[in-house]
Amino acid sequence: MVSDAPCYSPRLDEALAFVADAFRHIRRKASGVPYLTHLLQVAVTVAENGGDEDQMVAALLHDYLEDIPGARSDTLRGLFGGRVTGLVEALSESPSLRDANWERRKEAYVAHCHLISADAKLICASDKLHNAHSIIRDHRRIGPEVWRRFSGTTAQTRWYYRAMHSALADGWQSRVLDELAEAVSELEALE
Repeated sequence: MVSDAPCYSPRLDEALAFVADAFRHIRRKASGVPYLTHLLQVAVTVAENGGDEDQMVAALLHDYLEDIPGARSDTLRGLFGGRVTGLVEALSESPSLRDANWERRKEAYVAHCHLISADAKLICASDKLHNAHSIIRDHRRIGPEVWRRFSGTTAQTRWYYRAMHSALADGWQSRVLDELAEAVSELEALE
């Protein structure tokens, strides 16, 4: 349905161009799929589940601070504003833990996600949902080899998705959370 009122502002165009450029040379672990596809899918899931424009922009940028060398919060703040930057920061692992082992980093992130806002939880759940679906899809294609892509063991990776679902469910409900619960069950059933 065409409307006189735009569905989003030019900020979304700018965010799309920004992440397309920033992630141009990055691919998903072992699959070879351009990383941009993940960012787009997370933004789509956020939008389809009631996220506003700031949440859509933050969804596109959610891995920027962690995955782009030299990325800085002040760059995001100058381009996309304080709310978007705050959401991206809330979705990023603590820089102080970057050198910690996998288990310590994930435990800290799970604990952190109990406390993030509902706006950030929608983006985080959309991110984890797409990641879980990617694991399930790739498991169908290549089998148990899929687990070797991760720094954690198979059991640790399954724990992480269960723990993330629990953290996100703390004081928050959403259809995305229900879909994540189904995906986590499916992950646990994989051989």
